[in-house]
Amino acid sequence: MADVAQVEVVVAHSERATLRVGDTFLKVDADDTRIDTEVAALSIVPIPTPHVLWRKPNVLALAAVPGTALGRLGQPSQASSTAWIRAGAAIRTLHDSPPPAWSSRNLAALIEGFDAECDWLVTNGVLAAELVAHNRGLARAALQPRTPSFIHGDLQVEHVFIDGDDVAGVIDWSEAGRGDAHYDLATLTLGHPGHLDDVLAGYGGDADRNVIRGWWSVRSLGVIRWLIQHGFDPSAPGCEIDVLKAQ
Repeated sequence: MADVAQVEVVVAHSERATLRVGDTFLKVDADDTRIDTEVAALSIVPIPTPHVLWRKPNVLALAAVPGTALGRLGQPSQASSTAWIRAGAAIRTLHDSPPPAWSSRNLAALIEGFDAECDWLVTNGVLAAELVAHNRGLARAALQPRTPSFIHGDLQVEHVFIDGDDVAGVIDWSEAGRGDAHYDLATLTLGHPGHLDDVLAGYGGDADRNVIRGWWSVRSLGVIRWLIQHGFDPSAPGCEIDVLKAQ
């Protein structure tokens, strides 16, 4: 039985689950439109991505990409500066490609519900009112209309895989669509501000650091309630609450 593949639960909560069996990932999603979005995005993305093996209602099978994650939220990244620079270059390739017809639902929902999330954090005593107010002020730089780009929409550092110093693949495209390019840059560097210079060196010189910083505040404030309600800990060292305090 030593050679029998084991089922690994990569992530699981009430909305979706991802399982790994050998070199195959199975994504199960209660919202089938997210799988539709991922399949559509994977068909046009101009950077390395997982290969779609098959798709059935509410389930998507993907081949594993080689390499290891660029980093983890709350942990120092072991990747080289060169790897971060090349990640920035890959993101630029994505953002320079023609955007799809649809908007990123993840980003749209985050913006629409931002004020309510901030109020909830204060009303329920999760964060001090002063901390929320300061980060809401920083968020104003991000919450401005901009020409939309083709964005990943949930470009967490765990979603970028490197093999050596090269980008081997970017996973989890269910939130892809049209949106502000700065949001991807901010999501990738959330909790890893020391690598922002590397990412921008690969990306190019026209990104606005104040907008990126604003998106750090928007994303952190906007996801804390969801994380708490789904069994995650935004107060863990280096995670969302620490990001807000560091701002």
